[in-house]
Amino acid sequence: MKKLLSVLKNVSAALLLVGCLEGAGFCSEIPVRGIVEGFYGTPWSHNDRIDMIRFAAKHRMNAYIYAPKDDPYHREKWREPYPKEQEKNLSELIKVSKENGVRFIFAISPGLDLNYGEAGEIDRLFMLNKLAIMYDLGVRDFAIFFDDIKDKNAEGQAEFLNFITKTFVKKHGDISPLITVPTEYFAQDIEKDGAITPYSKTFSTATDRSVLTLYTGRGVVCDSIPDIEYRAVCRIYGRKLGIWWNYPVTDYMEEKLALGPIEDLPVETEIPAIFFNPMKYAESSKIALATGAAYAKDPENYDADKAFKKALKDKYGKLANEMFLVASHSTHFENSWALVGREDGREFNKKVDLLFSHLPNNATEAEFNDIERELSALDKATVKLIAKLPKKDLKELQSHLIELNRMTNVSKDALTLLKTKAAGHNDDELLQKVRNGYEETLITEKKVKIADGSLKKFMKKVLDFCEN
Repeated sequence: MKKLLSVLKNVSAALLLVGCLEGAGFCSEIPVRGIVEGFYGTPWSHNDRIDMIRFAAKHRMNAYIYAPKDDPYHREKWREPYPKEQEKNLSELIKVSKENGVRFIFAISPGLDLNYGEAGEIDRLFMLNKLAIMYDLGVRDFAIFFDDIKDKNAEGQAEFLNFITKTFVKKHGDISPLITVPTEYFAQDIEKDGAITPYSKTFSTATDRSVLTLYTGRGVVCDSIPDIEYRAVCRIYGRKLGIWWNYPVTDYMEEKLALGPIEDLPVETEIPAIFFNPMKYAESSKIALATGAAYAKDPENYDADKAFKKALKDKYGKLANEMFLVASHSTHFENSWALVGREDGREFNKKVDLLFSHLPNNATEAEFNDIERELSALDKATVKLIAKLPKKDLKELQSHLIELNRMTNVSKDALTLLKTKAAGHNDDELLQKVRNGYEETLITEKKVKIADGSLKKFMKKVLDFCEN
């Protein structure tokens, strides 16, 4: 009877997923919502994973994808079974997932050296063997990823997925539809110069319709997925896509922590699944992941600010106010190809902009005082967090808290310098002190980056004003 109930449960989950893929409009919340451990760099520890699965369940997430890029048996050595010790750990993760109502999705990324067609027959057997081992351990959800590889063999990939679907997924009555990530997994790669690329055209039409395809938005790491953009890419595929959201992941900028909320995702369109890719810092990732869980439960009514404060309160309790001040200065990520997260120190920047709009002659004492209070509160917050945060959190945050405290005190000096200059006086000694503090920020941020869009920006504005 237990086995029958398990089969029915998995079949119903599969039917729900297929229904959403086909465009059924009955999902008030995103039906499959969870975490994908899909980042590059040091994978989570076994205990981190157990804790994160329980965290997911607590926040009503129902899925976890095991896909650490730097696990060799996930990617480079995908053909090889896991060593016994790692297999034992996976077995425990599967058990913990079942106990907490979380779908453990086992993922493999074979694309680096997968053979296709007749030459790939032995690779098909390798894959079936590896999946069968995981099936025997209790896995009923599987994913095969083709992201971040050079070989764009859309026909071969589709045939491979279809073969696994036919000979493994559909052969069993209790396995959910496969999940995949194609090699072209963001909109700017799927469609170029107004035309769908040959790869995406073939992959989208040749892959079995039961396979759930994930994509990341208009770019690999982008600031938003408006409903209109999501619907456009779904039309290309002829079915609903799942979302792999690259926040709070920071494997492309590890010197900074992503401590802000999830925001600017679709609110009007039914989505079959969403997975949030976290940082290697498991504890710090929980802030954004908790807000992502709130979004996935009710996209239309999601309030990022409210979810952000609740996530901090739930995790940090009496230290929530201090963590809010700190986290608000470590939210934004931007480089030549990535752009995501609200601006660092949004409220602080508003006060700075107001002050500078009235310089040099019309700035008020109240405007200077507003910034002084903000900096004093941030100074006290960093000191208190260093003293009172739990050890696991402090291990991840300490270097950033120390740097933020230093930057805060440089910013205090910068504010004093600005006030002196606005009054028509010069203080060359203080000017040099602020300049030195700013230059130290430029050096330190190569290893520890925080408040680069707020306090660093403020220091630079003050120096430019006083020097020019």
